[in-house]
Amino acid sequence: MTHLSVTADRTKFLRIALALDAVVTGVNGLVYLAAAGPTSDLLGPDAELLRGIGAFLLVYGVAVGFLASRGTISQAGVKVMIALNIIWTLGSIAAVVTGAAGFTTIGAVWAIAQALVVGVFAELQIMGLRRMR
Repeated sequence: MTHLSVTADRTKFLRIALALDAVVTGVNGLVYLAAAGPTSDLLGPDAELLRGIGAFLLVYGVAVGFLASRGTISQAGVKVMIALNIIWTLGSIAAVVTGAAGFTTIGAVWAIAQALVVGVFAELQIMGLRRMR
């Protein structure tokens, strides 16, 4: 029983980081899906693009939540999530800098803020992996 407690303690930080990522990402995806029109008006990108992003985010959030809920956390799975979070962060910044997504000013601020949050999730997940060792 002591072994299980020690194992759970070493994964607790990572589980919380993954669960937080799953919830924030899933909620964001739901908003993009359910309110693509008004969100498009506010942020700038086309409603269809936001629906596609919303669907991706919803699936991603479910996958991260699933990963966090497993008895044994897959380190390879976490590394994939970290890589995707880093790609999202860099892609969001690039979309703002290049103007490719057609962001409004509010949309650009939102995209950068979102990129920072996702970057923090990646860092927390990296820290969580290190704590598992």
